[in-house]
Amino acid sequence: MFVTTLLTGFIISSITVGFILLIKKLFQSQLSAKWQYNLWYLLLAALVIPFIPAHFLPAGNLFHSFTGPSSEGSTASINTAAPESGGTNTNWMQDFSVTVTQTNTDLFNGIAGGIWIAGALVFTGLSIHAWLKLKGIRKSISAVENKAILDLFKRAKQQLNISKNISLGVSDEVHSPLTFGLRKTFVVLPANFEEWLSEDDIRHIFLHELNHYKYKDIPTNYLMVFFQIIYWFNPLIWIAFKEMRLDREIACDYAVLLSLDDKNHKKYGNTIIHFIDKSSSPPYNKLANQLNGSKKQIKKRIVEIASFQADSKLQRAKSMGIFLLVGLFVITQIPFASVMANDNNRYTSFKPEQTNEEDLSSYFQNYEGSFVLYDMQKDAYHIYNEDQSTLRISPDSTYKIYSALFGLEENIITTEQSTIEWDGTEQPYDQWNQDQNLETALNRSVNWYFQQLDQKLGANSIQSYLSRIHYGNQDISDRTNPYWLESTLKISPVEQVELLQELYTNRFDFQEEHIQAVKEALQMDQKDGAALYGKTGTGNVNGKDINGWFVGFVETETNTYFFATNVQDEDNASGSIATEITLAILKDKQIYEE
Repeated sequence: MFVTTLLTGFIISSITVGFILLIKKLFQSQLSAKWQYNLWYLLLAALVIPFIPAHFLPAGNLFHSFTGPSSEGSTASINTAAPESGGTNTNWMQDFSVTVTQTNTDLFNGIAGGIWIAGALVFTGLSIHAWLKLKGIRKSISAVENKAILDLFKRAKQQLNISKNISLGVSDEVHSPLTFGLRKTFVVLPANFEEWLSEDDIRHIFLHELNHYKYKDIPTNYLMVFFQIIYWFNPLIWIAFKEMRLDREIACDYAVLLSLDDKNHKKYGNTIIHFIDKSSSPPYNKLANQLNGSKKQIKKRIVEIASFQADSKLQRAKSMGIFLLVGLFVITQIPFASVMANDNNRYTSFKPEQTNEEDLSSYFQNYEGSFVLYDMQKDAYHIYNEDQSTLRISPDSTYKIYSALFGLEENIITTEQSTIEWDGTEQPYDQWNQDQNLETALNRSVNWYFQQLDQKLGANSIQSYLSRIHYGNQDISDRTNPYWLESTLKISPVEQVELLQELYTNRFDFQEEHIQAVKEALQMDQKDGAALYGKTGTGNVNGKDINGWFVGFVETETNTYFFATNVQDEDNASGSIATEITLAILKDKQIYEE
C-alpha cells in the first residue's frame, strides 16, 4: 500500500510538473509574474492528493486498480492434493480448488520502502542542518540601532500594510539580506551594510524582504522542504521547486516595482546587482528567503526588471483563466488517485439502518476473518469484524453462482439442458473428468465448466452483467487466469450477502426460472422445516490455502437469513473451514442445526 502511494505520487507529481512547465512555455506572454508563481501552488496541492485517505476520495472505476494481487506472470497450476474435508458432510457441496502461482511482491515492497525511508532520512537530516544554520544565524544577530534605518524599515512596513512586529538585525554570518522565522520573523542584513549600500538600496531591500513576509513565502518554504523530503526520488520535483523559487523572486521583484515610481525601477535593478558577487556565499538556505541567487537567476531577474510593465486588466483576466485551467487539470487526477489508493478494494456504500456488531472471535480461533448475517424479517445485519467485512477480496468459487446465472440468461445453458461435455482433458479430481450439468458443476465446483461459460459469454457480456448487479470491483482484466480465482475480481463479505438477497428477491429482473434453477442447485440440506443453500470457495496460492468462503442463505418457515463467512490464513484457510464456522454460528443462533 505504501509503495503504491509513492508510485501514485510519482505519476501525479511528474504529470503536474510537466503540465505546468508546458503551460508556462505556451502562455508565457499571457501570464503575469505573480500568476506564473501562483501556478506552483497547484503543484503543492497535487502533491497532497496521493496521501488523502481513500474514504475521502470519490469512488470511481475510470481505471483498473494496480494494487490487487499481481496477475502478471502468474500461471494457474493444478493442486493435485485431495481437497480437505475439514469434517464437513461429504454429501454436501464439495470444496475443490486449484492453485494459482503468484510472485511474492513483499520483498520488492520492503526493499523499495527501505530505499525511500533511507533517502527521506538523508534529506530530513539536511533540512535539520539548514534549520540549525538559521538558528546559529539567529544567535549571531545584533539589533539595528541606527534610527534612520529603523525609520526606513517602519515606513516600508506601513507602505505594505504590515502591522506585525518583525525584528530587524545584522549578522556577520550572512552576506545577503534574508528573511526567516515562522513564529518570530527576522529580516537580517549583512554586517557593515551601511558602508556599501545607499539609502535607496536599503529601502528596496526592505520592500523586497517584507513582500516575502506579506505573501506567506516563509511557511511556503517549509512546505516545499517537506514535499522535497517526501518526493526526493523524483528529479522533476527538484527542477520544479528550483523554478518555483526563481518565479517567487521575480514575482517579489514585480511587487516591489509596483510600489515604486518609474524613475526608481533602474535603481532597484542596481540594488540586485550589488549582490551578484555574493551569489555563491553562503550556500542557499531553503528555509529562508534570500535576496540573491545564482548569477544565472540574477541575470534573468534583471532582464525581467528591465522589461517591467504593470499588468493590464486583460492580462490579469488571462492569467486567472490559465490558473483555473491548470487547477481543473489537477482536480481531474483525483479519480486516478482514488483507484490507485485502493479505494476500489473496499466497499464504501454499506450504510444499513440496523447493524449489530458481535464478538464471534471464539468461532474463528486463530483465523483472520469476518461473518455477516442478514435477517430478512427484521431487516437487520449481524456482523463480526466490520472492517474485514467491507474489504474486497477474491470471491474464488463463490462467483460461480453468478456465472451460472449469466449462462442461463444468455441461453448458453438452459433449465432443461445444462450439460456441457467434458473434452477429455485430464483434471485433478475424478469428479471433474466427466460431463457436467449445472447442479453437478456447482456441487463439485468444476472450474472447466464455468470457464467454458465465460468463453461463450465473452468479456463484454460478463462486464455488462457485473455492472448490472454491481458485483464487487467489477474488474475482470486478468486474461491469463480465471479472473475470479485469486485474481483481479474482488468482493466483500457484505456485498456477498447483499447480492444473495437481491438474487433471492430477483431485484435485477432475471428470468424467474433461472433464479429458481440456481437456487435449487445451491441447496445443500433440508431439516426440520429449514433449508440450507450455499457455495464454498477456496483460494489457493502457491500451493497454500489462504482464503476460504462459505456464502448462502437459510430458509425457515417464517424467515430467510443470508450469510457470508470468510477466513484468511497463511496456509490453512479453506471453504471447508468457513463452512464449519458458519454452521456452528447458525446452530448457536438457532437458525439452522446440522
